[in-house]
Amino acid sequence: PNCIFCKIVSGELPSRRIYEDERAVAFLDIAAWHRGHSLVVPKRHVPDIITGSGSLSEIAAAVDAVARLLKHRLAADGINLLLSAGDAAGQEVFHTHMHVVPRYADEPGLRRLINPGAAPDGELESVYRQIQAGA
Repeated sequence: PNCIFCKIVSGELPSRRIYEDERAVAFLDIAAWHRGHSLVVPKRHVPDIITGSGSLSEIAAAVDAVARLLKHRLAADGINLLLSAGDAAGQEVFHTHMHVVPRYADEPGLRRLINPGAAPDGELESVYRQIQAGA
């Protein structure tokens, strides 16, 4: 009942949804590492991909669709996918989620994947509008 991603899936908490199907939801990450960083989560609560059954297969089609959407609409040069399972792996929200991170030629490579810090004012809304423009 206190899962932030379950509250986003149910609509109890607002998000900038960029994709949804019968099994998964994708939305922009409010602590984006790079422009367009999004999260894909299963609609049902599953703490991580090791617990329960089949959560990775549930989100696979959505991850594929979101990666293609972000690459096309944001003119990304590449995409990173990251999924952590458990405390030791760095998981912070215990509801399965795949990070889909657009990457750009001006900040290439894995060493520059995690770029902590708040997005500049208006950045999330600007990215959201750009993604939605092609819908």
